[in-house]
Amino acid sequence: MKQLLKKLPKIDKFINYPDFNGLNKKLLTKIAKEQIEHLRANILTGKIDSFSQDKLIKMVKKEYQELLKPSLKPLINATGIILHTNMGRSLISKEVLDRASKVICSYSNLEYNQKEGRRGERYEHVSKHLKTLLGVEDVLVVNNNASAVFLVLNTFAKDKEVIVSRGELVEIGGSFRIPEVMANSGAILKEVGATNKTKLSDYECNINENSTMLMKVHKSNYSIEGFSAEVNFNEIKKLATKYNLLDYYDLGSGYIPTLPFNLSNQEEPISKILQSNPSLISFSGDKLFGSVQAGIIAGKKELITKLKKNQLLRMLRVDKITLSILEETIKAYLEENYKLIPTLNMLFTSLEELEKRAKTLAKQIDGCQVVQTTTFMGGGTLPNRSFPSIALQLNGKATTLEKAFREKDIIGRIEDDKFLLDVRCILPEQEEYVVSVAKKVLK
Repeated sequence: MKQLLKKLPKIDKFINYPDFNGLNKKLLTKIAKEQIEHLRANILTGKIDSFSQDKLIKMVKKEYQELLKPSLKPLINATGIILHTNMGRSLISKEVLDRASKVICSYSNLEYNQKEGRRGERYEHVSKHLKTLLGVEDVLVVNNNASAVFLVLNTFAKDKEVIVSRGELVEIGGSFRIPEVMANSGAILKEVGATNKTKLSDYECNINENSTMLMKVHKSNYSIEGFSAEVNFNEIKKLATKYNLLDYYDLGSGYIPTLPFNLSNQEEPISKILQSNPSLISFSGDKLFGSVQAGIIAGKKELITKLKKNQLLRMLRVDKITLSILEETIKAYLEENYKLIPTLNMLFTSLEELEKRAKTLAKQIDGCQVVQTTTFMGGGTLPNRSFPSIALQLNGKATTLEKAFREKDIIGRIEDDKFLLDVRCILPEQEEYVVSVAKKVLK
């Protein structure tokens, strides 16, 4: 054992071996120490009675390379779920990113008023385009919609009652719950109605001297069917005006153009909601809006001004990367250039186009068939509302195929014990790789 321990290399000499030329010495030293100490411990406990210096060198180099591998990496989404929460929701088009990179990679006028030569406000840049797009008095952007909800409640309802339908006390991914958010913001929750039915009179009967806001919440990730009823936001707005209260609609996700496959019949577009002239609304930037993660608050200028004065805003503000990409997305909306918004581009792709692409792929792959299927939007949007899609159905055991493709960074789905690659979310530039992997897996 002593002889074996004596053979362990000295760190200062070991890291200078030619095998490690070009590697960072500081990082290399840390890894080499850990590997040699691990080896020493195994010798002392009798787990090993010999070792190879060549093997040790390979282990250290491998660990060095593994440590520098990025944790985040691109995946091919063949599930058909466009806003796949676990895979990053909305994609950003390369053209939008290239446009935004001119600002991101340079010094900028983020908080500099170039005209007057003094400090400026970062939100002025995106607000002009957003106000034009939405047709509202003012807007504010924070880092996500949960932040937007928290900021609105903390600013206007601290120690006061906010009236919400019992059927809208949602919980979304990450245990984000409306009651807990309200409690942490300082607002007092006043839930009204029943789980499946809430009437306008339920709101009105619970208004008292401590009431400050009537709030409507989008039912993310679920829907209430059957014997059910909810109050239209327009009616809530009228009631709030009658009693001089604020009205606030947490949309969760909002969209601009009319959606295909009759999906717009299930949820109102932002434009229709804004016809009610709401006090405030908020929605996510990275869901149906199809941009970066952000919380967009829109409504009355005097209310937005108060939100900006809340000291919490500094903790919730967005950086130049988010603002730059969001602004380019909004400009694409203003020009109705939806091809620059991948979320919408995927959703608007017709079945005929999807089938054409699928057949082209199938001709190159032995052991698959083109099938019609259905999918969902994902990301808590349009809950339980499916729409048609086209997929490649691969021959073989579904679980085995799913694992084999997943190991090659292609994420498909299993449906009725069949493994499917839904082509709706596969980007054109990814098709060649999908074919090459399919050939190898099915061979």
